[in-house]
Amino acid sequence: MLEFIRSITTGRHDEDGASAVEYGLLVAGIAALIVVTVFAFGGVIKGAFENTCKTVKGSGTAASSC
Repeated sequence: MLEFIRSITTGRHDEDGASAVEYGLLVAGIAALIVVTVFAFGGVIKGAFENTCKTVKGSGTAASSC
């Protein structure tokens, strides 16, 4: 009877550990995807904001505050 209780409680803890590892890998994958996306589109987005800043200022040149 004691071995049965040990097997039930041990199995439950092993599954929790596997879930934590899986969630950790999922979070690491999402973080890597965010980093790649920022590096890939960072320049394009920066250029769009600079162009918008120029248009709003109306000067046609890059202002020091943009």
